[in-house]
Amino acid sequence: MKQSTGKAGRPAAAILALSLIVGGCASTSQNPDDPFEPYNRAMFGFNETVDKAAIKPLAQGYDAVTPLPVRTGVGNFFGNVGDIWISLNNLLQGKPGYALNDAGRVLINSTVGILGVFDIASELGLEKHDEDFGQTLGVWGVGEGAYFVVPFFGPRTLRDAAVLPIDMAGDDVWAIDSVATRNTLTGVRLIHTRASLLGVDRTLEEGTLDKYAYARDFYLQQRRYKVYDGRPPRDDDLDDLSMAGIGAGADAAAGAARTLELAFINDQTATAGWRP
Repeated sequence: MKQSTGKAGRPAAAILALSLIVGGCASTSQNPDDPFEPYNRAMFGFNETVDKAAIKPLAQGYDAVTPLPVRTGVGNFFGNVGDIWISLNNLLQGKPGYALNDAGRVLINSTVGILGVFDIASELGLEKHDEDFGQTLGVWGVGEGAYFVVPFFGPRTLRDAAVLPIDMAGDDVWAIDSVATRNTLTGVRLIHTRASLLGVDRTLEEGTLDKYAYARDFYLQQRRYKVYDGRPPRDDDLDDLSMAGIGAGADAAAGAARTLELAFINDQTATAGWRP
Protein backbone atom coordinates (compact mmCIF):
# COMPACT_ATOMS: atom_id res chain seq x y z
CA MET A 1 0.00 0.00 0.00
CA LYS A 2 1.48 3.31 -1.05
CA GLN A 3 1.18 5.95 1.65
CA SER A 4 2.33 9.53 2.07
CA THR A 5 2.19 11.29 5.43
CA GLY A 6 2.67 14.64 3.74
CA LYS A 7 -0.67 14.43 1.95
CA ALA A 8 -2.58 13.82 5.16
CA GLY A 9 -0.61 16.24 7.28
CA ARG A 10 -2.26 19.55 6.45
CA PRO A 11 -5.92 18.61 6.94
CA ALA A 12 -5.03 16.52 9.98
CA ALA A 13 -3.13 19.41 11.56
CA ALA A 14 -6.09 21.69 10.98
CA ILE A 15 -8.45 19.20 12.65
CA LEU A 16 -6.20 18.77 15.68
CA ALA A 17 -5.72 22.52 15.99
CA LEU A 18 -9.47 23.00 15.88
CA SER A 19 -9.96 20.46 18.67
CA LEU A 20 -7.52 22.44 20.84
CA ILE A 21 -9.34 25.70 20.13
CA VAL A 22 -12.70 24.18 20.94
CA GLY A 23 -11.26 22.93 24.21
CA GLY A 24 -11.80 26.46 25.47
CA CYS A 25 -15.50 26.27 24.54
CA ALA A 26 -16.45 23.52 26.96
CA SER A 27 -19.60 24.32 28.88
CA THR A 28 -21.85 22.63 31.37
CA SER A 29 -23.82 20.05 29.39
CA GLN A 30 -26.56 17.74 30.55
CA ASN A 31 -24.79 14.94 28.70
CA PRO A 32 -21.34 14.20 30.17
CA ASP A 33 -20.26 12.73 26.83
CA ASP A 34 -20.89 16.07 25.12
CA PRO A 35 -19.16 18.93 26.98
CA PHE A 36 -18.78 20.85 23.71
CA GLU A 37 -22.50 20.70 22.92
CA PRO A 38 -22.99 24.37 21.91
CA TYR A 39 -20.15 24.12 19.40
CA ASN A 40 -21.18 20.65 18.26
CA ARG A 41 -24.77 21.70 17.61
CA ALA A 42 -23.59 24.66 15.56
CA MET A 43 -21.21 22.50 13.52
CA PHE A 44 -23.89 19.83 13.06
CA GLY A 45 -26.13 22.51 11.59
CA PHE A 46 -23.36 23.82 9.35
CA ASN A 47 -22.54 20.37 8.01
CA GLU A 48 -26.21 19.64 7.36
CA THR A 49 -26.59 22.92 5.49
CA VAL A 50 -23.67 22.05 3.23
CA ASP A 51 -25.07 18.57 2.72
CA LYS A 52 -28.54 19.78 1.76
CA ALA A 53 -27.12 22.40 -0.60
CA ALA A 54 -24.50 20.30 -2.38
CA ILE A 55 -24.31 16.61 -1.55
CA LYS A 56 -27.87 15.41 -1.04
CA PRO A 57 -29.17 16.70 -4.40
CA LEU A 58 -26.35 14.91 -6.22
CA ALA A 59 -27.05 11.74 -4.26
CA GLN A 60 -30.74 11.91 -5.14
CA GLY A 61 -29.88 12.30 -8.82
CA TYR A 62 -27.43 9.40 -8.67
CA ASP A 63 -30.03 7.22 -6.97
CA ALA A 64 -32.66 8.11 -9.56
CA VAL A 65 -30.61 7.36 -12.68
CA THR A 66 -28.29 4.54 -11.57
CA PRO A 67 -29.67 0.98 -11.75
CA LEU A 68 -29.56 -1.04 -8.53
CA PRO A 69 -27.05 -3.62 -9.86
CA VAL A 70 -24.65 -0.80 -10.73
CA ARG A 71 -25.03 0.78 -7.29
CA THR A 72 -24.43 -2.60 -5.69
CA GLY A 73 -21.24 -3.04 -7.71
CA VAL A 74 -20.00 0.42 -6.75
CA GLY A 75 -20.60 -0.32 -3.07
CA ASN A 76 -18.85 -3.68 -3.37
CA PHE A 77 -15.83 -2.05 -5.04
CA PHE A 78 -15.29 0.48 -2.25
CA GLY A 79 -16.01 -2.15 0.39
CA ASN A 80 -13.24 -4.28 -1.10
CA VAL A 81 -10.82 -1.36 -0.95
CA GLY A 82 -11.71 -0.84 2.71
CA ASP A 83 -11.13 -4.50 3.60
CA ILE A 84 -7.36 -3.98 3.34
CA TRP A 85 -7.31 -1.46 6.20
CA ILE A 86 -9.90 -3.49 8.11
CA SER A 87 -7.66 -6.57 7.94
CA LEU A 88 -4.69 -4.67 9.36
CA ASN A 89 -6.76 -3.25 12.22
CA ASN A 90 -8.10 -6.68 13.12
CA LEU A 91 -4.51 -7.90 13.28
CA LEU A 92 -3.54 -4.97 15.53
CA GLN A 93 -6.53 -5.78 17.76
CA GLY A 94 -5.25 -9.31 18.30
CA LYS A 95 -7.81 -11.02 16.07
CA PRO A 96 -5.66 -12.91 13.53
CA GLY A 97 -8.58 -15.07 12.41
CA TYR A 98 -10.62 -12.02 11.45
CA ALA A 99 -7.57 -10.45 9.80
CA LEU A 100 -7.04 -13.58 7.70
CA ASN A 101 -10.75 -13.58 6.82
CA ASP A 102 -10.51 -9.97 5.61
CA ALA A 103 -7.33 -10.61 3.63
CA GLY A 104 -9.06 -13.57 2.01
CA ARG A 105 -11.98 -11.34 1.08
CA VAL A 106 -9.62 -8.93 -0.68
CA LEU A 107 -7.87 -11.75 -2.55
CA ILE A 108 -11.09 -13.42 -3.73
CA ASN A 109 -13.06 -10.29 -4.54
CA SER A 110 -10.15 -8.58 -6.29
CA THR A 111 -9.70 -11.55 -8.61
CA VAL A 112 -12.82 -13.68 -9.02
CA GLY A 113 -14.97 -10.70 -8.07
CA ILE A 114 -13.38 -8.49 -10.75
CA LEU A 115 -11.71 -5.76 -8.66
CA GLY A 116 -14.33 -6.15 -5.95
CA VAL A 117 -17.36 -5.33 -8.09
CA PHE A 118 -18.86 -8.71 -7.14
CA ASP A 119 -18.80 -9.79 -3.48
CA ILE A 120 -17.97 -13.44 -4.07
CA ALA A 121 -16.29 -13.74 -0.66
CA SER A 122 -19.54 -13.17 1.23
CA GLU A 123 -21.21 -15.88 -0.83
CA LEU A 124 -18.38 -18.21 0.21
CA GLY A 125 -18.98 -17.42 3.89
CA LEU A 126 -16.22 -14.87 4.53
CA GLU A 127 -17.87 -12.31 6.79
CA LYS A 128 -17.61 -8.57 6.16
CA HIS A 129 -16.17 -6.61 9.11
CA ASP A 130 -15.88 -2.91 9.90
CA GLU A 131 -12.77 -1.73 11.75
CA ASP A 132 -10.67 1.43 11.92
CA PHE A 133 -7.79 2.72 14.01
CA GLY A 134 -10.10 4.47 16.46
CA GLN A 135 -11.60 1.09 17.30
CA THR A 136 -8.11 -0.37 17.56
CA LEU A 137 -7.17 2.23 20.18
CA GLY A 138 -10.41 1.45 22.01
CA VAL A 139 -9.46 -2.24 22.13
CA TRP A 140 -6.06 -1.20 23.47
CA GLY A 141 -7.80 0.62 26.32
CA VAL A 142 -7.64 4.23 25.11
CA GLY A 143 -10.74 6.11 26.26
CA GLU A 144 -13.03 7.58 23.63
CA GLY A 145 -13.04 11.11 25.04
CA ALA A 146 -15.79 13.65 24.46
CA TYR A 147 -18.14 13.70 21.49
CA PHE A 148 -16.85 16.10 18.86
CA VAL A 149 -18.28 17.18 15.49
CA VAL A 150 -15.52 17.88 12.97
CA PRO A 151 -16.29 20.30 10.11
CA PHE A 152 -17.05 18.31 6.94
CA PHE A 153 -15.91 15.04 8.54
CA GLY A 154 -18.89 14.83 10.88
CA PRO A 155 -19.37 13.08 14.24
CA ARG A 156 -16.34 11.69 16.04
CA THR A 157 -15.05 11.23 19.54
CA LEU A 158 -11.84 13.03 20.47
CA ARG A 159 -10.01 9.71 20.24
CA ASP A 160 -11.30 9.09 16.73
CA ALA A 161 -10.64 12.66 15.63
CA ALA A 162 -7.04 12.42 16.84
CA VAL A 163 -6.34 9.38 14.65
CA LEU A 164 -7.83 10.80 11.47
CA PRO A 165 -4.31 11.15 9.97
CA ILE A 166 -3.72 7.43 10.47
CA ASP A 167 -7.04 6.44 8.94
CA MET A 168 -6.28 8.77 6.02
CA ALA A 169 -2.96 7.02 5.47
CA GLY A 170 -4.72 3.65 5.60
CA ASP A 171 -7.25 4.62 2.93
CA ASP A 172 -6.10 3.14 -0.38
CA VAL A 173 -8.09 5.72 -2.34
CA TRP A 174 -6.10 8.44 -0.60
CA ALA A 175 -2.85 6.66 -1.50
CA ILE A 176 -3.46 6.94 -5.26
CA ASP A 177 -0.91 9.29 -6.86
CA SER A 178 -3.04 10.34 -9.83
CA VAL A 179 -4.96 13.44 -8.78
CA ALA A 180 -7.72 12.90 -11.33
CA THR A 181 -8.25 9.27 -10.34
CA ARG A 182 -8.13 10.00 -6.62
CA ASN A 183 -10.58 12.89 -6.87
CA THR A 184 -12.96 10.93 -9.09
CA LEU A 185 -13.05 7.95 -6.75
CA THR A 186 -13.47 10.26 -3.75
CA GLY A 187 -16.45 11.96 -5.36
CA VAL A 188 -18.10 8.72 -6.47
CA ARG A 189 -17.68 7.20 -3.01
CA LEU A 190 -19.21 10.24 -1.35
CA ILE A 191 -22.23 10.38 -3.63
CA HIS A 192 -22.79 6.62 -3.54
CA THR A 193 -22.64 6.49 0.26
CA ARG A 194 -24.97 9.45 0.63
CA ALA A 195 -27.43 7.91 -1.84
CA SER A 196 -27.42 4.56 -0.07
CA LEU A 197 -28.64 6.26 3.12
CA LEU A 198 -31.41 8.44 1.74
CA GLY A 199 -34.04 6.19 3.30
CA VAL A 200 -32.45 6.35 6.74
CA ASP A 201 -32.17 10.10 6.25
CA ARG A 202 -35.96 10.30 5.99
CA THR A 203 -36.35 8.14 9.10
CA LEU A 204 -34.16 10.50 11.12
CA GLU A 205 -36.03 13.53 9.81
CA GLU A 206 -39.45 12.14 10.69
CA GLY A 207 -38.73 10.10 13.80
CA THR A 208 -37.18 12.54 16.28
CA LEU A 209 -37.74 16.05 17.57
CA ASP A 210 -34.05 16.59 18.40
CA LYS A 211 -32.11 15.20 15.47
CA TYR A 212 -28.76 16.30 16.86
CA ALA A 213 -29.21 14.49 20.19
CA TYR A 214 -30.53 11.36 18.52
CA ALA A 215 -27.65 11.25 16.05
CA ARG A 216 -25.11 11.86 18.82
CA ASP A 217 -26.46 9.16 21.13
CA PHE A 218 -26.81 6.62 18.36
CA TYR A 219 -23.33 7.39 17.04
CA LEU A 220 -21.72 6.94 20.46
CA GLN A 221 -23.68 3.75 21.06
CA GLN A 222 -22.69 2.13 17.78
CA ARG A 223 -19.03 3.09 18.24
CA ARG A 224 -18.98 1.37 21.64
CA TYR A 225 -20.77 -1.59 20.09
CA LYS A 226 -18.06 -1.88 17.45
CA VAL A 227 -15.13 -1.51 19.85
CA TYR A 228 -16.51 -4.37 21.97
CA ASP A 229 -17.48 -6.48 18.93
CA GLY A 230 -21.15 -6.40 19.82
CA ARG A 231 -20.74 -6.94 23.57
CA PRO A 232 -20.38 -3.46 25.12
CA PRO A 233 -20.69 -2.94 28.88
CA ARG A 234 -24.25 -2.09 29.85
CA ASP A 235 -24.92 1.66 29.88
CA ASP A 236 -28.14 2.50 31.70
CA ASP A 237 -28.12 6.00 30.22
CA LEU A 238 -28.73 4.49 26.79
CA ASP A 239 -31.66 2.26 27.77
CA ASP A 240 -34.11 4.63 26.10
CA LEU A 241 -32.57 3.75 22.72
CA SER A 242 -33.94 0.60 21.13
CA MET A 243 -31.43 -2.22 21.47
CA ALA A 244 -33.25 -4.20 18.81
CA GLY A 245 -31.60 -2.22 16.06
CA ILE A 246 -28.11 -2.32 17.42
CA GLY A 247 -26.51 -4.54 14.77
CA ALA A 248 -26.82 -3.63 11.12
CA GLY A 249 -29.65 -1.25 11.99
CA ALA A 250 -27.46 0.71 14.36
CA ASP A 251 -24.72 0.88 11.77
CA ALA A 252 -27.18 2.18 9.20
CA ALA A 253 -28.67 4.82 11.47
CA ALA A 254 -25.33 6.00 12.78
CA GLY A 255 -23.99 5.93 9.25
CA ALA A 256 -26.84 8.17 8.22
CA ALA A 257 -25.90 10.62 10.93
CA ARG A 258 -22.32 10.64 9.73
CA THR A 259 -23.22 10.88 6.08
CA LEU A 260 -25.63 13.72 6.70
CA GLU A 261 -22.55 15.54 7.94
CA LEU A 262 -20.41 14.64 4.91
CA ALA A 263 -18.62 11.63 6.37
CA PHE A 264 -17.71 8.68 4.17
CA ILE A 265 -18.02 4.93 3.99
CA ASN A 266 -16.59 2.86 6.89
CA ASP A 267 -15.85 5.99 8.86
CA GLN A 268 -12.90 6.76 6.61
CA THR A 269 -11.85 10.30 5.82
CA ALA A 270 -11.98 10.28 2.05
CA THR A 271 -12.77 13.98 1.84
CA ALA A 272 -9.08 14.64 2.39
CA GLY A 273 -8.39 13.03 -0.96
CA TRP A 274 -10.19 15.80 -2.81
CA ARG A 275 -7.56 18.34 -3.74
CA PRO A 276 -6.48 20.06 -6.98
